[in-house]
Amino acid sequence: MKTRESFKDRFKREYALSDKGVKNIKSGAFWTVIVNLIVMGGMGILYFLMENYMAVLTQNAALKSAVFFIVLVVVFVLLSLLSHLQQYRATYGLVYGEVKTMRISLGESLRQLPLSFFAKRDLADLTETIMSDVNRMEHVWSHVLGYLHGSYISTAIIAVIMSFYDWRLTIACLWSVPVAFLLLFGSKKLASKHAEISKAASLVVSDGIQETIEKIHATNQEEKYLRLINEKIDTQEKELLRGELATGLFVNAASVIMRLGVATTVLMGATLIVSGKVSFMTLFMFLLVITRVYSPFDQSLALIAEVFMSKVSASRLMEIHDKKESHGNKVFKPNGHDIVFENVSFSYTDEKVLRGVSFTAKEGEVTALVGESGSGKSTCAKLAARLWEIDSGKIKVGGVDISQIDSETLLGDYSMVFQDVVLFDDSIMENIRLGKYGASDEEVLEAARAANCDEFVEKLPQGYDTKIGENGAKLSGGERQRISIARALLKNAPIVLLDEATASLDVENETKVQSALSRLLRGKTVLVIAHRMRTVETADKIVVLKDGQVAEEGAPNVLKEKYGSLFSKMHNLQMQESAWSV
Repeated sequence: MKTRESFKDRFKREYALSDKGVKNIKSGAFWTVIVNLIVMGGMGILYFLMENYMAVLTQNAALKSAVFFIVLVVVFVLLSLLSHLQQYRATYGLVYGEVKTMRISLGESLRQLPLSFFAKRDLADLTETIMSDVNRMEHVWSHVLGYLHGSYISTAIIAVIMSFYDWRLTIACLWSVPVAFLLLFGSKKLASKHAEISKAASLVVSDGIQETIEKIHATNQEEKYLRLINEKIDTQEKELLRGELATGLFVNAASVIMRLGVATTVLMGATLIVSGKVSFMTLFMFLLVITRVYSPFDQSLALIAEVFMSKVSASRLMEIHDKKESHGNKVFKPNGHDIVFENVSFSYTDEKVLRGVSFTAKEGEVTALVGESGSGKSTCAKLAARLWEIDSGKIKVGGVDISQIDSETLLGDYSMVFQDVVLFDDSIMENIRLGKYGASDEEVLEAARAANCDEFVEKLPQGYDTKIGENGAKLSGGERQRISIARALLKNAPIVLLDEATASLDVENETKVQSALSRLLRGKTVLVIAHRMRTVETADKIVVLKDGQVAEEGAPNVLKEKYGSLFSKMHNLQMQESAWSV
């Protein structure tokens, strides 16, 4: 049976708030109520001062209570100052902490999500969520929610107090407030619809900018890509303008309706005075109230459309939080490090990539996965490290089902050397140190030497302290690979995954990288993916994949000599290719 969601939980989801964020909004609303009541108290001081002044005129007496009113004004000013400071702290000061909490929470959620999530969301989309959507919610948290809910409460309290003086004038004064807000909330669906359209247009622009930056020079089609991005920006501007116009009409209409309360108060007051049912001073008090009672809603009216539009941003933020994270046991104690695939099936979309794959990569051996492009080799490597979640079957390491182990804990036993090396615009030393947190300089240098990094580092201006540019832009492919291997050597994990680690290297660099790899692989469980047959000929075991299934497996020499085997066919084709010349 589905449990009913509490108001607090609905409020949290609706505005993407943490528990602390809800408390902050409550605090902001409380101090908004205090500020509004104190300011309205200033109207009360004016009323009593005027009433006293009228008494002086009629009695022709001196104003005996001047000191009392001076003290009252001083107290009012001090209370007003202190309450406004508290309101600022509760709305702005505390909210900035909530923004920090939200961004850290988002980062933590993203860190624990499986790789499949990132394959379905592009970089521009995630950047838009982390930056733009959080910024929009920050504005709503700080400028709107506390003020808006505080204004509801304070106006209700003021209405009750005013009704004790005259309920008819109270209605004449405040009837326009609920009518104005009913009109605004009636436009909520329209505002939300335009918000979704505007957000979609913004994402198109973000994607377009990224694409233009990547392709404008590579394709030598500057005019084409600039024209396309300009069209996307124009479309976004039109959608934003439509949204602003649609909501602006409702906001301005609501503001006009709210101000009609001034006219109805004057008319009702004049009628009641003529009939002798209220005094002039009572009407004067209500006119004073009117000068202030609508003010708390002015800012809220101007920004309430943003509240409606923020629902799109909030839902995008909550979408990340609601994704299933790769949780599991924080303790991983396998009995050895054999990797066993048991009837594993997997799909990126609706189409199966792996169908009932079963094989074992033994500890201390090199197991090579070979096959045509798209046969599922790289997918197996990613699944072996739980970078993706399998659809069915089991993957065990040392007899332990890896789906039960926390991803970060599991990856502590893995080193990965892939064709696409991830490097940062930092020194070579720090890029290698990423392999082992807190490693000493001596440990880093020892791993670098073992990976044959000294040869090219000695030629750099600052040696190992040289910054290598974004993703190692200042280095060659072979040099980047050797840094990746040094990182893996430093980590010294019992399982090593190699995915096309030498595919893009020239013969000289490939020889140097393979020399470094030989040091890395000793005594480890090694899963190798390669297209070049000579790269896997020294493996202990070959697993041939075809159409997402294990077609054959065995020792390289056995498969090579087996008549009609896929491995033999692939080997012979590559031998013919190597003999081909122009």
